[in-house]
Amino acid sequence: MNRLSRRDFLAASAIAVSAGTSPKVVKGADEVAKFKLGLVTYNVPAAWDLPTILKVCKEVGIAAVECRTTHKHGVEPTLTAPQRAEVKKQFTDSGVVFWGCGSVCEFHAADPAVVKKNIEDCKQFIGLVKELGGKGVKVRPNGVPKDADPQKTFQQIGKALTECGKAAEDAGVEIWVEVHGAVTQVSKNIKSIMDACESKSVGLTWNSNPTDVENKSVKASFDLLKSWIRSCHINDLDNDAKGTYPYRELFGLLRGIGYDRYTMCEVGKSYPVAEGTEYLKKYKELWDKLVKA
Repeated sequence: MNRLSRRDFLAASAIAVSAGTSPKVVKGADEVAKFKLGLVTYNVPAAWDLPTILKVCKEVGIAAVECRTTHKHGVEPTLTAPQRAEVKKQFTDSGVVFWGCGSVCEFHAADPAVVKKNIEDCKQFIGLVKELGGKGVKVRPNGVPKDADPQKTFQQIGKALTECGKAAEDAGVEIWVEVHGAVTQVSKNIKSIMDACESKSVGLTWNSNPTDVENKSVKASFDLLKSWIRSCHINDLDNDAKGTYPYRELFGLLRGIGYDRYTMCEVGKSYPVAEGTEYLKKYKELWDKLVKA
């Protein structure tokens, strides 16, 4: 403030205090959501090429993309060095953030050789994300093998994640464990997995599962896992109005922990480009309303 405006402000404050009121406080930036809307290529744009995805995101106002493996965009560890450079350039030129890769690497199998193969696949994605300038690699548990001891499986997954986390730390990226799979998506069970992991480079992707909800609230599940949340998947935002998933509450909880990354649209249905663009525009409008509520 300059001297005059500061003097006026102090005078107004004194008058307000004497009157039993206080000056109106403008809502601060720290009270506004710091996170933005992103898009997982599973599944709205699964059949779109990368230039189309980036063009639509820029048009709609979507800030970041997580490239899920096996989709038409082709962002895979098999890319050559020149192809990786071109992908990175496309993201940079578009102004859309390359958030990371959505792998299907999973570590619950009863066969140690299968677990080892998934760890090595994860390391390939780590190298790709590093080269493209992304933040992390999404992995997942996908349940517990038949007749296996759940707690031993959780320990096994945690041990594998520790190895992946070491590789990620060395590369300067993160591992995001999707809260996913029968049994393993239950909050107390994913907590057991994370408790068994000994790497600070490993966090969670909140996945907006029905199992999060207890008495129409996700707070209990959120409180169990909030210290590990590094990314977030969201799906049908209409579920808030339907009463089946409280996105308004979730966004408030994310604000409460100062989450400043992305909530990534992950909707199961694929769309043609024109229809998908309109869908995402409406999705962004509803997201804005729920975030600001």
